[in-house]
Amino acid sequence: MSSGKADRYLTQPRDSNTLTQTCSSNIQKITQNTAKIKSMVNQLGTEQDTSELRDGLQQIQHFTNQLAKETNKHLKDLGFVSPSSAPSEQRQQKIQKDRLMNDFSAALNNFQAVQRQAAQKEKESVARARAGSRLSAEDGVSEEQLVSFDNQDDWAPTITQTEEAITEEDLVLIKERETNIRQLESDILDVNQIFKDLAVMIHDQGEMIDSIEANVESAEVHVDRGTEQLQRGAYFQEDCLVPN
Repeated sequence: MSSGKADRYLTQPRDSNTLTQTCSSNIQKITQNTAKIKSMVNQLGTEQDTSELRDGLQQIQHFTNQLAKETNKHLKDLGFVSPSSAPSEQRQQKIQKDRLMNDFSAALNNFQAVQRQAAQKEKESVARARAGSRLSAEDGVSEEQLVSFDNQDDWAPTITQTEEAITEEDLVLIKERETNIRQLESDILDVNQIFKDLAVMIHDQGEMIDSIEANVESAEVHVDRGTEQLQRGAYFQEDCLVPN
């Protein structure tokens, strides 16, 4: 870990309120970015499809993926924050974390859906580019064969030039899109891992509320016993005050 990243990690607040606010803000950003990504994905394969659009899509998608990973970490950090000693505040903290995890899960579902849609469109684009490249090359060879078949010396270099022109232009596009696909698939795997982490946190959260409820019930028992003892003390005091 670089010193910059380490410093940023060390300065991150660990208190419950700040972590909760940060998670809530991140979830909102993920939701907003997902809407933008969906709009951009819908433009793929249309007249609005440009290299700038694809670059922008790749950047916002990857940034949103990093935001999801950061949010997942903050939710984990919430589990290590010392809970309040008051059962009512513990219950409130649990409700807040439950809401965050539910909102985060919903945001992740929508985000992963557009990730998969983007990856599918990229794959279709690569397939079309490869098919178009093969067809163009075959057409070029056929035309040269008809024109120069009788002249072998002129025919061979012309085919090479045609294939080189097609390969140089299309391979750049194909490689870029295959790189985007690999990044998308890696990010999708990241989101899958976050879902697994959420499942663990939800399970732990269920055990936590059981513990809180047990503490509340125990406190109520102690209160009832204390009240009973006070009443007995009052009766005893009254008996002592009764004149003989």
